[in-house]
Amino acid sequence: MIRKPTLPTIPAISTEEKSLALATLFDEKQGEDIVVIDVTGVCPIAESIIVVTGRGQRHAQSLADAAVELAKQRKFLSFGVEGYEAGMWILVDLNDVIIHIFQEDARHFYNIEGLWAEGERVDAPRGVVRDAEDDF
Repeated sequence: MIRKPTLPTIPAISTEEKSLALATLFDEKQGEDIVVIDVTGVCPIAESIIVVTGRGQRHAQSLADAAVELAKQRKFLSFGVEGYEAGMWILVDLNDVIIHIFQEDARHFYNIEGLWAEGERVDAPRGVVRDAEDDF
C-alpha cells in the first residue's frame, strides 16, 4: 500500500489540535454524532479520522464548506474533497486528518467507526456531542 507523506501544517499545529478545532467547528455548525478517532499507527494515510452526520445534502455540504474554509484560514494542507455534489458521503482530506461527512443512512451503512475500531476515540471538546459507542 502506498502511504502519502505526512506534510506539516503551516503554521505547525498538532493533529490532535487540528482534529479538535474541526470537531468544535462541526459542533458549532450543528453537525450530529461527531466522533474523532486517533488512527496513528493503524491507518497508513492519516493520523486522525473525524466522522460527522449532516441532516441532509445541503447541511452536509455546508459542513464540508466550513471545514475547507477553516483549512484555508489556518493554512492546513488540503488534498481535496470527494462526494460533494451528491452530499451523501463527503470526504475532506486534510493530510493527517480525514473527515467523513455522512447523511444518517449512509453513515450506518458504511460504518466507518467500525472499520477503524482499532483506533482510539479522542475526547471531544466541551460541547461537542459524541456518538454512543454501542450504536455501532
